[in-house]
Amino acid sequence: MAKNTKTTSKEIASLAAKTLQNPNASNIAKELAGSALSQSNKGNQTGAELEDKASKVLKSEKYSEETKKLAASVLSQSNKER
Repeated sequence: MAKNTKTTSKEIASLAAKTLQNPNASNIAKELAGSALSQSNKGNQTGAELEDKASKVLKSEKYSEETKKLAASVLSQSNKER
């Protein structure tokens, strides 16, 4: 399987940290934020389950632009063969 070596940008890592500290952030936003932060320096890849959630976030109109940015970042760091 080809490994995706992309990492989270500083802008998205900052957004993710703020999201995790926000008591009003949704659970999905926090889940995406945690994933984005885990991929900031370690070269981790997004799991299949979170890929599916992130895809649904991007397709939905109910999520904020910030949550969609996190979802896009997480998807860009997914396994290239899935």
